[in-house]
Amino acid sequence: MTQVSTQVSGDWLTRPGTRGVMRMLERGGHQAWLVGGCVRDALMQREIGDIDITTDAPPDRVTGLAQAAGFRAVPTGLDHGTVTVIAHGIPHEVTTLRRDVATDGRHATVVYATSIEDDARRRDFTMNALYADSAGHVRDPMGGIADIAERHVRFIGDPHDRIAEDYLRILRFFRFHAWFGDPHRGLNAEGYAAAAELGEGVDRLSRERVGAEMKKLLAAPDPGPAVASMAAAGILPRILPGAEDRALGPLVHLEGDIGVMADPLRRLAVLGGVEAADYLRLSRKEERRLTLLRAGIGDEAGTAELAYRHGAEAARDIELLRAASFGAPISATLEEDIANGAAAEFPVKPRDLMPGLQGPALGRRLSELEARWIASGFELSRDALLA
Repeated sequence: MTQVSTQVSGDWLTRPGTRGVMRMLERGGHQAWLVGGCVRDALMQREIGDIDITTDAPPDRVTGLAQAAGFRAVPTGLDHGTVTVIAHGIPHEVTTLRRDVATDGRHATVVYATSIEDDARRRDFTMNALYADSAGHVRDPMGGIADIAERHVRFIGDPHDRIAEDYLRILRFFRFHAWFGDPHRGLNAEGYAAAAELGEGVDRLSRERVGAEMKKLLAAPDPGPAVASMAAAGILPRILPGAEDRALGPLVHLEGDIGVMADPLRRLAVLGGVEAADYLRLSRKEERRLTLLRAGIGDEAGTAELAYRHGAEAARDIELLRAASFGAPISATLEEDIANGAAAEFPVKPRDLMPGLQGPALGRRLSELEARWIASGFELSRDALLA
């Protein structure tokens, strides 16, 4: 195991819940290491999300220690040796050190291990095989610190072996490059070649897993280069038939120009593709929004009308998608038009046309008057419309 004179720090490491879980394991006579994303993100000075801990204590021992310490233990993944320990309101995934003995591309058969080296060898990327003790001292058995410094997403060992253990790692490879890689150096050549060669393995993944990975990828600050590489490797058409990455780069650029947050559904809309909601197992709400955005690209309605009919956010998204898709600039009056449309209220009510009109005739007349009102820039008054 490489001894690296690197130390992480921060509130995430010293808060009572995390310190309590680490102390609980150590006082019980066991190893306790913070591992994976929390250590990686601390080294990259990113916001810390989930807290993962690994230990040589088996799950039943972790559960007993947690209960004795007054913490709540939830058996969230006993098949994989994982117990979620909730301490001071914060969940900590505590997983016993493991090594793989058999894999089938989706699931692994594991046995418990006692060393960090064994545990590290079964992980995907070097930057995820980082371990820190309760004082923040980092252990780096796979050279992850150097790869973080170079923003180099690299598989542990032979990329073919790592991918064959779980084909989701193909998508994670592109996602990690989008989030953590150097966009100017390109993807790791060996990893890319293995992903392209074993690409048909993604067909074996559940669509829920694929959809979750794609949304995480598309939420990256600039997923354009990674998605373009996915397309070139033949991965993109496997997970989303008919999708094209041509307009994704321009969309990301336009988002930056007008200062809007990254949005996976907006970016998914510009990729196109058939039956995206089914292939990526989107929720009903996501499916409705994606349908609206894609339909809006070819809609002839102006910005203000879009904001009136669908709200300010949808109007802004659709105008971004149109500009990216057709190579057009964003209108200088975009925000003014959106504000006018979002605030507009059609002045004619059904009762204004009754009892003279009823049923379908009433609906048609209201639509005609609304179209006139929109065409006037929302200027025509109720009296003018009814005259």
